[in-house]
Amino acid sequence: MALDVLGTIGFILFSGFWLVVLLVGFVVLFVRIIIQYERGVKFTLGKYAGIMNPGVNFLIPIIQGYRKVDIRIKTIDVPKQEVMTKDNVPVNINAVIYFKVKDPAKAVLDIQDYIFATAQLAQTALRDIVGASTLDTVLTKREEIGSQIKKLVDVETDAWGIDITNIKMQDVELPQDMKRVMAKQAEAEREKRAVIIKAEGEVVASNNLAKAAKTLSASAGAMHLRTLNTLNDLSSDQSNTVVFAVPLEVLRAFEKMGGKKK
Repeated sequence: MALDVLGTIGFILFSGFWLVVLLVGFVVLFVRIIIQYERGVKFTLGKYAGIMNPGVNFLIPIIQGYRKVDIRIKTIDVPKQEVMTKDNVPVNINAVIYFKVKDPAKAVLDIQDYIFATAQLAQTALRDIVGASTLDTVLTKREEIGSQIKKLVDVETDAWGIDITNIKMQDVELPQDMKRVMAKQAEAEREKRAVIIKAEGEVVASNNLAKAAKTLSASAGAMHLRTLNTLNDLSSDQSNTVVFAVPLEVLRAFEKMGGKKK
């Protein structure tokens, strides 16, 4: 009896072991897990058979296969290249592309390597847009140039299922002689601005003096007060200068006497 029980337990354990092996084999062969930020392009006998969404997906071995596609935003560095601007100034420019896959099926079926193709297209568009712009535009309107490049690239990549989210110009490197010229120009501009500010200050000062003189001449009391302030300032000076204060009325009396003699 005991032998029969042990035999039954052994059979159950043996059967359970093989059941687990079969289950694991089934999972390995038939089940595919797609992560949230991925999509799977499924093929049946080599033909496109739909998109595998995040979660558990089942595939028939040998008959079906799939290719994962990352749909997160990715970046591509456009290497530095020399471009001649519209006003014949050579500049070295690089950029960065931000893009994502919006249609996994097109990205797999319609283009062999969408990352490489997008980088090459952006590089060509960068040369075209910068080549049609002046140096001043390239230096001061980077965002606008980036938008133009994005618009040009987006038209082509849309057919590949790629969405260009942004293109930013990074470094604009000028020749050394051009840097020196621009430095001199900036210095001259600063000097010009300093001269203008000084001249404006002198104009304001002269206007204030004219207003003060007009106010003092219109009021004898104000002129007398100003005279007293001046005398006070002179008296505080430690020099040996002797100042004689003559009343304003005495001076006016002398003026009248001189007028009568004439």
